[in-house]
Amino acid sequence: MITTIDDHSRKLLYGDLWEVENSWAHIMALKAVCSSFGCGMKYYVDNHSIFKYIGRRDSVWKKYSLNPDDAIVQWKEVLKDLGTEVIYALSPAAKGKVERPYRWLQDHLVRICVRDNIGKLDEARQILYWEINQYNSKRVHSTTKEIPDVRFEKAREEKRSLFRPFKIPLPYEKPEDIFCYRIKRVVDNYRRISLNNIKLSAFGAGIGSDVELRVSLNMKNKMALIRIWSGYKFIGEHEIKQDDLRGVL
Repeated sequence: MITTIDDHSRKLLYGDLWEVENSWAHIMALKAVCSSFGCGMKYYVDNHSIFKYIGRRDSVWKKYSLNPDDAIVQWKEVLKDLGTEVIYALSPAAKGKVERPYRWLQDHLVRICVRDNIGKLDEARQILYWEINQYNSKRVHSTTKEIPDVRFEKAREEKRSLFRPFKIPLPYEKPEDIFCYRIKRVVDNYRRISLNNIKLSAFGAGIGSDVELRVSLNMKNKMALIRIWSGYKFIGEHEIKQDDLRGVL
C-alpha cells in the first residue's frame, strides 16, 4: 500500500495497492497527486532506497565513489523537474503523521478482506478506495478537529494552500517526459543508441554526444515508451516491450 497525505489538512491525496513497491509505483503516485491537486512545496519521506541513495547501503562496490548528490534516484529526479524539495525523516517516529493513518487503513483493509474472504488485488483495491473516501470526507480528524476534505478546500479558498498548479516545465512536451525513468546513453557512429542490445535511432543528435532517454511504462500492455532528448531538443520516440528493459531500470 502506497499513500500520500497532506500535512495541513491530513487529507489522503493518494492511496493504492501495488503488487511490488518500486520506483515506478511511487512515480505514479506523484503523477496522481500532481494531476489531481497540483505540485506540493515539499515531500517528507523516509530513507528508503527508492527516495534516497546511501552509498554504504546501496552500493555493491567496496569503494563508495558515489555520494547521495551524485547518484541518480529516479523518484527524486521527477521532483527536481517539478521544483519540489525533498525532506528526509531522521527516524520512523518522525513520520507519525503519515504512519498513523497508514496503520489505520491497513488495519481496516486487512480485517475486511479476511471477513469477506477477499484475496484478489482488484477487490481489495475497491475496499481501500472506500476507506479513503470515508477517512477524507466523513470523519473528523482527531488532531485538526475538522474533516480532511473540508480543511483542504478551506485552505485553497483562503489562498493558504502551498500547492502549485502542475505545468510541464520547458522544454518538455508531455507528462511522459516528467513522470518517467531517466537513462543516459551515448550516440554511436551510426547515430544510434544501445539499450540491452537493442539499437534505437537517435537522428538529430551528434555522433558521440550524450542523450537522455525518458522512459514511461504502460502497465496494461506491458510496453515502454522511450522519448529521446538531446539537451533541450526532442529527437524522437520508440516503443519497446518492458521485458526488453530488464536489468536497465
